[in-house]
Amino acid sequence: MHSTNDILHAVHREWAAFRRPGRLIAMAAAALAVVVLGLLYAFGNHASCDGLCDAPPTGPDGALVHDQFSFLHRDLGENGGITVRLTSMRGTITYPPPHHDQIVPGLVPWAKAGIIVKGGVRPGSSYAALMVTGSHGVRMQYDYRHDVAGSGGGVSARAPRWLRLTRSGDTVTGHESADGEHWTKVGTARLPGLSGTAQVGLFATSPGDLTLRPVGIGGTTEQVRWTQAGGVFDHVGVEGADPAARWRSDTVGEANRTDWEKYHTPAGAVVKNGTVTVTGSGDIGPAGGEDGARPAESTLGGLALALLVVLVVAVRLATSAYRREATGGAPVTRAELAAKAIVLAAVTFVTGLLALGVVMPVGRGVLKGNGIPVIEVSALTGARVVAGTAAALALAAVLALALGALLRRARTAVPVAVLTTLLPYVATSFPLLPDGLSQWILRVTPAAGFATRQTLVAYPQVTAHYAPSAGYFPLPWWAGVAVLGAYAALLLGLALRRRQAGGTRRSAAWRAKARRVKTWRVKAWR
Repeated sequence: MHSTNDILHAVHREWAAFRRPGRLIAMAAAALAVVVLGLLYAFGNHASCDGLCDAPPTGPDGALVHDQFSFLHRDLGENGGITVRLTSMRGTITYPPPHHDQIVPGLVPWAKAGIIVKGGVRPGSSYAALMVTGSHGVRMQYDYRHDVAGSGGGVSARAPRWLRLTRSGDTVTGHESADGEHWTKVGTARLPGLSGTAQVGLFATSPGDLTLRPVGIGGTTEQVRWTQAGGVFDHVGVEGADPAARWRSDTVGEANRTDWEKYHTPAGAVVKNGTVTVTGSGDIGPAGGEDGARPAESTLGGLALALLVVLVVAVRLATSAYRREATGGAPVTRAELAAKAIVLAAVTFVTGLLALGVVMPVGRGVLKGNGIPVIEVSALTGARVVAGTAAALALAAVLALALGALLRRARTAVPVAVLTTLLPYVATSFPLLPDGLSQWILRVTPAAGFATRQTLVAYPQVTAHYAPSAGYFPLPWWAGVAVLGAYAALLLGLALRRRQAGGTRRSAAWRAKARRVKTWRVKAWR
């Protein structure tokens, strides 16, 4: 057993030994790879629109959002509501390739038609909506991130849906009914800062239809097809509104730019014989990594190269000690191996912390300056990405050190470390493998630890390609770190145990050899 002082002395010795020019240069190169490649990516991306680009809408919390729909609306005071009956929904979808110019009937799962209370027609303003969807039944959604499920099923003339939203100050409550007499509460939303005079009315929208195109050896890339949805309403009743106020038809966000909208079914509202038909395209909800927006971690393209450098340094740190032992030097003790792990982990963590702490905020600022929208994250999430990814690098270094101690040869240990840690991380970052296989790899290999870099959030009410190649890890960041940490702890424990089993015999042999050498030198001097 080794005392704390033994470990501290060993750490001091290892730190002194680690400060060789070659190792320090290698760690500096790892940091530079992260910073330089990240900034090259940021400086190389520019907005492609002519002139000044329109700023993407942001929600009440400052996050990027989608907010595009057709809206027939009127003023609503601080107390009041709207009740309607929805009798049908219809939709159109762009025909799949190669017939891009054909439109077929159909509703995508998250097509929406219903009623909404909104702070205004400005994209990104606060709202609460009650709707019927293409395949997810009745939903109440508010302020872009929140989604509450109501009853299932669709809507038809034989099975209409009654919808009601009531406002009391900044609180909006949604109810649904099958007959207009017996009502069921769906949910309640509190909208802080909702204006005294809000807009209330009928809306319709339809997000793009996501299709996946095969690439690589089973991977897929996303293709989004344009869609449109419409709802037919009657029995429209509004309470708490000025009777003299008129209804207005607007489009929140862009509309009527496609040929289908220009020449066939334009977005907007049509009122005829007591029936209102609202047709629209777009979505109301949180924005992810689509539409040109970049996540905060998009500047971490140099992380793979830095990981390679760290793995090689870690393996050679271990194998050089065993090469010394094999040539007759002092044997590697458990204290020495533990000290190597401590020093290596600390140096790698600090290196990663400095590099990531520079490239993420600077790269984000450069992207914004180039007109590229960046998905904002909280200061706590940003700190988690920087510190967590630096910790993942440190754990990967300890894992590689343990492999070097177990395998003894750099030519064997380096490929094993690369195949188990670096290759899974790189291979799943691109759409090369089937999504299911990529997700499985990032659950069971040490590369799971780099889930710390993810800031994208998967929302069930948003259709997106939630795959590793799109930036979505299958495990939460803490579970990924736990997987990588378990591998590092297990392998280091095996290496230390092996030292305990064989260290005594090697130490005795080395001491006997040292005594023989000393005796020979004394005799030679005499």
